[in-house]
Amino acid sequence: MLPNPNNFIIYSLLLGIFMIKCLDSYDPKDAFVQALEKGEKRKACSKVGLPRQPPNRFNSTSRLYELRQMMQNQIVLKKKPIDAYIITSDDEHQTQYVAPYDQRLKYISGFSGSYGIAVITLTNATLWTDGRYHLQADEQINCDWLLMRMGYSMVPSVGEWLKKNLKPGNRIGADPKIISAELWGTLKYQLDDVNVEMIEIDPNLIDVIWKDHEEEFQEKPVSIWDIQYAGLSWTEKVISVRKKMRENGADAMVITALDEIAWLLNIRGRDVPFNPFVRSYVILAQTEIYMYVNQSKLIRNKVVNYLDAAIGKGNFSVQLKDYAAFWGDLPTLTLQWQTVLLPSKCTFTEGVSQKVYSLVDKKKRLPKPSPIIFLKAVKNNIERVGMAKAHIRDAAAMCEFMAYFETRMEAGDEWDELQVANELNRIRYEQVNCSGNSFPTVVAFGSNGAQPHYEPSKTTNKIIGFNSTLVLDSGGQYYEGTTDVTRTIHLGVPTDQMKDAYTRVLIGNIDYAMLTFPSNTNPSVMDVLARASLWEAGLDYLHSTGHGIGTFSSSHEAPISISYQSTDEYLLKEGYIFTNEPGYYNQFGVRLENVLEVINKRWLQQLDSGEQFLGFEVLTLVPYEPKLINPYLLSAQQIRWLNEYNAKIRRLVGHELKIRNKSQAFYWMMSKTEPVPGSGNKNLAFIGFMCLVITNLLIT
Repeated sequence: MLPNPNNFIIYSLLLGIFMIKCLDSYDPKDAFVQALEKGEKRKACSKVGLPRQPPNRFNSTSRLYELRQMMQNQIVLKKKPIDAYIITSDDEHQTQYVAPYDQRLKYISGFSGSYGIAVITLTNATLWTDGRYHLQADEQINCDWLLMRMGYSMVPSVGEWLKKNLKPGNRIGADPKIISAELWGTLKYQLDDVNVEMIEIDPNLIDVIWKDHEEEFQEKPVSIWDIQYAGLSWTEKVISVRKKMRENGADAMVITALDEIAWLLNIRGRDVPFNPFVRSYVILAQTEIYMYVNQSKLIRNKVVNYLDAAIGKGNFSVQLKDYAAFWGDLPTLTLQWQTVLLPSKCTFTEGVSQKVYSLVDKKKRLPKPSPIIFLKAVKNNIERVGMAKAHIRDAAAMCEFMAYFETRMEAGDEWDELQVANELNRIRYEQVNCSGNSFPTVVAFGSNGAQPHYEPSKTTNKIIGFNSTLVLDSGGQYYEGTTDVTRTIHLGVPTDQMKDAYTRVLIGNIDYAMLTFPSNTNPSVMDVLARASLWEAGLDYLHSTGHGIGTFSSSHEAPISISYQSTDEYLLKEGYIFTNEPGYYNQFGVRLENVLEVINKRWLQQLDSGEQFLGFEVLTLVPYEPKLINPYLLSAQQIRWLNEYNAKIRRLVGHELKIRNKSQAFYWMMSKTEPVPGSGNKNLAFIGFMCLVITNLLIT
């Protein structure tokens, strides 16, 4: 029987009204925000069809299954089952770049970035990482995972997510040696009010399921960092630290951060990638020094004699003990002291682990940022001179590489990202006093440049072409200092969009470097200068503008992190050294990074408050790409700065290339540093300055 026509019309009208209401209430932006909030915004993870997977995506399904089995195995746990397990990217010393042995987060997820936190429940796997790695993580972890993009306000923290997704009575486990006491305490505080318990788990469950996990570290010899580079003896440094300990009311201090131990004792090693550190612990008291290290690394007694290592030989004799003995000695030794300083989180330093924290009597604990952080951040005169030398040598290496690379490309050679990285690494390593890279070399062509910390691999490797930008971010470890430089080049004819993006990034790079400021200025305010030109075009980047950098040490050094969103409380001081690296990331990438040294402009009048005027000296001396610069966007002051910078490169790097007889690199450098003509755009000259003034007014 046919339907009644009148009823059909009524049904159609009602259906139409219903669909209109649905469309009116549907907001694609809301759907996007909800996907971000839930961690469901994933590439090629549609539940409809079979989307093509990224070539570098890792299938972690079987490993997640094994881990969940262990989470329920009471024999392995030696306690009741747990409902969630936390894995960090750290090692026992909360180091940024960890040895392959400690890459547990990479093992379980496939994510290879230097920072991440994973939470595995019996039904979910969730990864948190910051803006440097959003794109990389999305491509590397498979669709079993939720991705929490830190930096977006709607994305919940680890604690907030756990409160929402776990039930009262649930238990969360973690290896206390590789989770910081700061993170542990924060999570415990957040979860106590919902009756969710934090449980210390030993052994590490990733180690249990990691079938081909190395059982032993490959121990490598320890070397002495000579005073001609360090500027201060290790005994002088111990005196300074002990003074700070007394000021804080501490009888002793537990030092677990490898960069702090390397600085304190003027020793260097090769136990972790890219950073010259020695895997060790130190307990420093007012009259004793204990160092826990594999003593076989102290070859031929050279380092032993240097540390005057013997029991009972005075306040400046290091008592050497076996690395593994630290855990048994810590609770016993700390009984003799009233107050023990346990370093807490400070920017790139996570502080002591939960295991260290729990082994010290709670009545004796003094959780504070390590005083070593602030002592080593102020580079002494010898270090400052050394850093300048290292950057001249490094700039010569960059010029040598880029001259050779561009010549070969013009001759018709085909290069890919991995070839570029290998050749750049080779040339840098050949420099005097260079011991290798300071971090993995970033070579990112075209769309790969949209990932701030992209590393070329066999699965993502691109052929370098003439139609897009190429981002080169690399650095070296020299005895005199650590370098970190980013330049963006173009081998063909750039589009107007590319020139606009590059020039806006360059404006931020220059405006920040030109700044003169009172010594009581909050560094987070200054970040506006680096972003103002990008903000004017509705653009921004999700990473900080700068980070501290060490002297033959870590390429990311506390306490400095330049970001307008930062809540860290510190002031820049003469002798601080850090990076200035604004960027653009879309269909292609642009980043320009220089290392700056904070200088005291003593020729300017001191303020009535007693504050001095500070400014910056640019240590990085690598030419920018002239073909990507639109001079009409630059102010007259910015053009003058650029021409003076180019003249400095010609003078200092040109001399270095001449004495090394690198004629091809010399003439390449000269061609890239020709004076920029034009009077500039007067309107843009005030943008950065006004943004700084307005932000200062808002804060005060």
